[in-house]
Amino acid sequence: MTSVRTAGASGAAPAAAPRSRRSVTGTRRTVAALFLLPALVLLGALVVYPIGYSVVRSFYDQSGDAFAGLDNYRALFTDDGIRTALKNNVIWVVFAPTVATALGLVFAVLTERIRWGTAFKLVVFMPMAISMLAAGIIFRLVYDQEPDKGVANAVWVGVHDTFAQSSAFPKAHPGRESPLEPAGGGAFVTTATVSPGDVVALPLVGVAPDMMPDDAVRAVAATPDPDRITGTTWQDFTRGKGVGTLNEVDASELGYPGMRIEAVRDGEVVESTTAAADGTFSLSAKADGAHLRLPASNFAAPYNGLDWLGPALVTPSIIGAYIWMWAGFAMVLIAAGLAGMPRELLEAARVDGANEWQVFRRITVPMLAPVLAVVVVTLMINVLKVFDLVFIIAPGSSQDDANVLALELYRQGFSADQPGIASAIAVFLLLLVIPVMWFNVRRLRREVRR
Repeated sequence: MTSVRTAGASGAAPAAAPRSRRSVTGTRRTVAALFLLPALVLLGALVVYPIGYSVVRSFYDQSGDAFAGLDNYRALFTDDGIRTALKNNVIWVVFAPTVATALGLVFAVLTERIRWGTAFKLVVFMPMAISMLAAGIIFRLVYDQEPDKGVANAVWVGVHDTFAQSSAFPKAHPGRESPLEPAGGGAFVTTATVSPGDVVALPLVGVAPDMMPDDAVRAVAATPDPDRITGTTWQDFTRGKGVGTLNEVDASELGYPGMRIEAVRDGEVVESTTAAADGTFSLSAKADGAHLRLPASNFAAPYNGLDWLGPALVTPSIIGAYIWMWAGFAMVLIAAGLAGMPRELLEAARVDGANEWQVFRRITVPMLAPVLAVVVVTLMINVLKVFDLVFIIAPGSSQDDANVLALELYRQGFSADQPGIASAIAVFLLLLVIPVMWFNVRRLRREVRR
């Protein structure tokens, strides 16, 4: 038995060795390379080569023949126009992403609590569907100086005039042989002093008939009063040649309602009054021996709003247009992060007695920190290369004040014919973007490890 077992064991066929197979790894890499080749060629032609050429070109002069060394880069910090562009880029990077992200966070949190939140999000996000070119044209009109055209100034002037009414007589002035003379600062004063019982005529011209106040009525010659000083201020003009009497109230002439009259003695206002709808006014005996003055406030030009596209406000105005476009982008990303937040934490905080502000500040914002970082970094990269809005919105008179690096690159490369400096600006922009991208990549890798 032992021998049989041994024979059986020894006669059994040995286990077959693993069959050597040809590795397909090499084939797979080849196929992958073939599929990637068109993309790599395009990437090299459209990205790598231009970057390399720009780096090389930035070290040459305007003609491209002579080596200029670091002269083009030195111009980045010595040329006034480029320094203004650099300063404005810093303002853009600090304020535009911060404000857009803050607004997006507020919108995302608040729209969770209203029934029509989806419709609101759609409206806020809609500007993202508009191109930068179209948005620039829209806001060029919004910021128009004329309140009749520009929405921004129409609103601003409306608010201003609610609290400080503009004068209805900005172009009024004394006519020929007038008893009034300039008093400096835009005011007019009578040449003679007044006394009780006097009837004083204060004729003015210069207001177009269609610009007269709606409450103006036919002017009336004042009635003498022995104890008071009376008078009339009116539009001393009648249509037609040779019609009407100079410095006298005629039948078709209108009074100046609301005109302020001051009695001035020794440089001090002793009494003041306002003309009625027919232009008549009356002062007490306190004005005896005083000159009557029409202060400059009567003739102040209508408030015309702010010069949104002037040197002082052009950059904040353009940033406002950018925020209008990109706040919706921030809101959508933050709302997506908010939707994935565990509600148990929020409810637990409320049960523990936290109010809504504490829940927002201590729980919502910290938990949304990764999403907020994505939004801020994305917008920072975006504003570093902003060009369209600045080029379109800023008028030629203030484009230098609104200048940014991307616009300066265009101006140096095409308008000033300085390709070396333009290449240096492009390389400088790339160097500014790399740290932001590096930070974003590191953050994404940390998120993947989690």
